[in-house]
Amino acid sequence: MVGIDEVARLAGVSTATVSRALSGNGHVSPGTRLKVSQAALDLGYVVSSNASSLASGRTKNVGAVVPYLNRWFFSSVIEGAERALLRHGYDLTLYNLSGGGDERRSVFEHFLLRKRVDAVIAISLELTEDEVSRLLALGKPIVGVGGPLAGVRTLTIDDVAVARLATEHLLALGHTRIAHVGGHKEFDLDFHIPTNRRIGYEQALTGAGVPLRPELYQPADFTIGGGYQAAKQLLGAPRDRPTAIFAASDEMAIGAILAARDLGLSVPHDVSVVGIDDHELAEFFGLTTVAQFPTGQGEMAVEMLMGVLQPEEAQPEPVNMALPFELVVRSSSSRPDPAS
Repeated sequence: MVGIDEVARLAGVSTATVSRALSGNGHVSPGTRLKVSQAALDLGYVVSSNASSLASGRTKNVGAVVPYLNRWFFSSVIEGAERALLRHGYDLTLYNLSGGGDERRSVFEHFLLRKRVDAVIAISLELTEDEVSRLLALGKPIVGVGGPLAGVRTLTIDDVAVARLATEHLLALGHTRIAHVGGHKEFDLDFHIPTNRRIGYEQALTGAGVPLRPELYQPADFTIGGGYQAAKQLLGAPRDRPTAIFAASDEMAIGAILAARDLGLSVPHDVSVVGIDDHELAEFFGLTTVAQFPTGQGEMAVEMLMGVLQPEEAQPEPVNMALPFELVVRSSSSRPDPAS
């Protein structure tokens, strides 16, 4: 097998420089790093992960913790994070907390506290003060995605502003009977996403002088099936049917479109529908939505981590960075029918 000494001779540098260049730990000029990488490639040299971990004290592995894995949004954030980690030579270990409180305690009290990961990305999880302090005490950097975390670098989406933008789009089209399909109380745990999106919806209506009507709200479970059932309740009303629906996720909005069609209603002629996410199916359904770029969120989280793990390769980031969002107008929203 080719050894590190042979790579050093071919590159004309010391073995210590080869180690720094190939591990990413310590300062090496870009030219030297390129020369070492080319020498290693020419000789077929592969860094031993075990040896590298022993030498550097790092595993080159990042743990990502998510509340659900079978949801498009979370899997998209993971996809972006994994893509960025591979570029930096890191592996990803995924911890899915859909099993509940016992599973979460096991992950934070055992797995993440062992020497298994160099850093942690918490996706849409509101970490407790104890969870944060334990990880930081062991020198494991944390980046949070989705909401603010005290003492932690975070990427935050303003869910109130996102919901307000979606609702204001419908108001600008002339809708006043705007229903909201939100989230059940059990989904209001981390960063209070359902509550904040309902607040944004209500702020937009109040700001436009439109009275709030409790009968125009239906909770659901952030799935297509849940959105379908909630929209059927709203659109099946015999009188004063809403002319528009704002759903707190694209999957629920897609369910609303399907419910409208099953009731013999035309989208958007009879009812306009707007969601949040820009789901991979949104364009297929012609869904107007507020995009929040989940793949990009994962990539940004990794780049923020690299600013801690590899400070010579990145500029320091602020403690809390606002995530971008954007209204994407498609065919599911239009002006209300004057006869409605």
